[in-house]
Amino acid sequence: MGAKVISVITQKGGVGKTTTVNALASCYHRKKYRVLGIDMDSQGNLSFSAGADNENNATIYDVMKGSVKPSFAVQHRDMCDIIPANIVLSSIELEYTGANREYLLRNAVTQLRDLYDYIFIDAPPGLGMLTVNSLTASDYVIIPMLPDIFSLQGLALVHETIEHIKKNLNPRLQIAGIMINKFNARSRLGNEIIGTAEMISENLGIPIFDTKIRNSIALSEAQSLQYDCTKYSRYATGVKDYMSLCEELIAKNI
Repeated sequence: MGAKVISVITQKGGVGKTTTVNALASCYHRKKYRVLGIDMDSQGNLSFSAGADNENNATIYDVMKGSVKPSFAVQHRDMCDIIPANIVLSSIELEYTGANREYLLRNAVTQLRDLYDYIFIDAPPGLGMLTVNSLTASDYVIIPMLPDIFSLQGLALVHETIEHIKKNLNPRLQIAGIMINKFNARSRLGNEIIGTAEMISENLGIPIFDTKIRNSIALSEAQSLQYDCTKYSRYATGVKDYMSLCEELIAKNI
């Protein structure tokens, strides 16, 4: 079986998807697991935050096209190993229109599973081909959401997409949970929305993680400086929260 493959997906940007991949990869790496991050977002934010070179080296685009072996695209960074992405990745949806295009990433990941304990995929916002590839290659999916009405509205659509993938492309896919990000315990509206999210999650059969991630400037600073957040400020609230989420995932055998 090899590595557990975990995608982090959202319907819209700005929810903390890349920060979540970055932080969880750092937390698992700190625990001495062998960790690979795959940047599937053409913005390349995960690549930048990990200090990877996405201009002069092979990227996930080259891997999916089959012009480079997956292992040759891996860069060894302080935070974890990473396969980077850049803006060229956005063209792949137009280049591949035939059958089996949903399996391009899974075919690559299959070749890497035995080298790692965990593979984290930073899927792009939205529910297009790159996200479908990410889900088809994954064992688990984590859904970050903000405690706001827009994230709440997108939850059902994300769930619908995951169910479609599970039924047609990847029957082993499981939702690890919904992760509440930028949580403020003193926000009345935030708490009301979380209450609604809990009702929706119960109806859809999706768990919500006990761990909620609080705002933390240290997480943004670590990414900007291309630094492992667990080394940059391990006692910052957000870093401690992601460490707790890591423990929660491990307790669930994820």
